Amino acid sequence: MQTAMLPLLCVSALTFRLTIMECRSTIVRVKIIADTNIFIAVALNEPEKELIISLTEGHDLVAPEVLPFEIGNALTAMVKRRTLLANEAVLAWDAIQHIPVDLRRINIAAALKIAMQHNTYAYDAYFLECALNQRSPLLTLDRQMREIARKNGIQIME
Repeated sequence: MQTAMLPLLCVSALTFRLTIMECRSTIVRVKIIADTNIFIAVALNEPEKELIISLTEGHDLVAPEVLPFEIGNALTAMVKRRTLLANEAVLAWDAIQHIPVDLRRINIAAALKIAMQHNTYAYDAYFLECALNQRSPLLTLDRQMREIARKNGIQIME
C-alpha cells in the first residue's frame, strides 16, 4: 500500500513543481507605451529616472515608429535652447540606443483625429493611438497627455 502511494506523492510533487514552474514562466510582461520624454529623462539622468526604471523593469517598452525622429528633434531643440550642449545631446542619443523598445506602425489618420479632437500635437497623438491600438498603458511625464489619455480610456503608468 505504501508503494502505491509513493508514485502518487511523486506525481503530486511533480505536478506542484510544474505548476510553480509554469507560474514563473507565465509572469506577464506588460507592454508599456513609452513617450519620448521617458527616454530623454532616463538618458539625461533626470530626477524621474529611478521611478521610470522601477515602473518599466521586467516589462516591454513599445512606441510608435516615429520615436527616434522625435528623440532627435527633442535633443536638438534642447541644444538650440542652450539647456544641453551638443556633445551631451550625442551622448544622450547613444545612451538611448541601449534602451530596448519595440517600434510599431500606427494609424496616422486615427492619431490625427485624436490630435484634432483634443487640440494637441500629432506627435503626442501618435503615442496615444499606439496605446489605444496596443491596449497598453501609457508612461509619460506630460500632464496634458495623461489627461487626454484618461479621457480616451488609456491606463496611465504612475
